[in-house]
Amino acid sequence: MGERIKLTASDGFVLNAYRAVPEGKPRGGVVLIQEVWGLSNWVRAVADRWARHGYLTIAPAMFDRAEYGFESENYGADHFALVGELMKKFSMDTAMTDVEAAIAAASEAGKVGITGYCFGGRISWIAASKLGGLSAASGYYGGGVPNYIELTPKVPIEMHYGDKDQGIPLEQVEQLKARHPEADIYVYSGDHGFCNSDRPDKFDEASCTKASVRSLEFFHKHLG
Repeated sequence: MGERIKLTASDGFVLNAYRAVPEGKPRGGVVLIQEVWGLSNWVRAVADRWARHGYLTIAPAMFDRAEYGFESENYGADHFALVGELMKKFSMDTAMTDVEAAIAAASEAGKVGITGYCFGGRISWIAASKLGGLSAASGYYGGGVPNYIELTPKVPIEMHYGDKDQGIPLEQVEQLKARHPEADIYVYSGDHGFCNSDRPDKFDEASCTKASVRSLEFFHKHLG
């Protein structure tokens, strides 16, 4: 269903992306932000799923400025050492520039929502607070909440967390709820990464299905 494309950011940088197009008239656009494995098989499958639900979906390659074309299917512990090296070269400012390019590409379908997982959940929260062109956001287990808790999303937002996530303690989730009562923040019976079906040690189908339905209904409401 999808195809690999290039996006050109406002500073002239050309990044990779994956574009999935629905059949018939789109309901709107979705920007899908990856986990720390780049445009993996799973991320591309999620983009295809959003397209099946009627949304023109753009998934930008968020690590291209650190390592052009980076993708990995390695879910082993050794992958995170590589991620640490990539993050040393990562800039949130240029990341927002790349997200803006994805928003522009998705906006040809109408109103745009942003969603993402893990690293992408954090990016979704920041983009919803800093960027224009969005109408809704739905982020999954975005870490580093205390670092971004003072940001105020400009659009309706919901966030999804797992109660077994050791990297994002429930006390941080409660802090987010207290600071942002306007946000819909849900907690599921699951670990970090509970929606990634390519990680059988983390995947929780029941929790992921429940969260995914919420995201779909949320975007139907705010983008339709």
